[in-house]
Amino acid sequence: MELIKKPLMTIPENYICPDQEPVLLGLSHDYKTSLPTVPTIDMEKLIIGETTDIELDKLHLVCKAWGLFQLVNHGVSLSLLNKLNNEIEEFFKLPLEEKMKYKARPGDVEGYGRVPPPKVQTLDWGDRFYMTISPIHKRKPYLFPELPSSLRNTLESYFSELQKLAMTLTELMGKALKIDKREMDELFEDGMRSMRMTYYPPCP
Repeated sequence: MELIKKPLMTIPENYICPDQEPVLLGLSHDYKTSLPTVPTIDMEKLIIGETTDIELDKLHLVCKAWGLFQLVNHGVSLSLLNKLNNEIEEFFKLPLEEKMKYKARPGDVEGYGRVPPPKVQTLDWGDRFYMTISPIHKRKPYLFPELPSSLRNTLESYFSELQKLAMTLTELMGKALKIDKREMDELFEDGMRSMRMTYYPPCP
């Protein structure tokens, strides 16, 4: 259940994937062929300046060709991101008995810990916490409301910033598709959102 309780000198057997060859995607025998890089979209260029139309066309093409992208200059403050990262680290440092107050209940995927896997399945190398964050009435009463107040408040600030960012981004996607802003708002305004916090300890 917990990988960080004490230092590990060897990998526990139930975390080892047997009989698997390493996968080297896109590499030639001389190892000089570069892998494709995930496209980058600049949020500032999407909303400010003379390059708006160019960046919007790029967003449209990237969504069609890739279905994902890295967003830069998104406006979420670095101080908030650093604070969130620190709060999450502190959560995973809590004693196991404290974290188990949030454990995933039978038949549910939300909470701390992993969903019990089939006996033949190798376990993931990481501690995780998964939960629904919105709409608010979908939040489990024993999860988010019971988190340490500092983590809970930081998460609320983070969710608020991401909500605004997501709505702006979906409106821009709609603009590229010639879809009315109000229609995009109606489609995504009350959508369900979830988050997963994961800690990957060093591998021995």
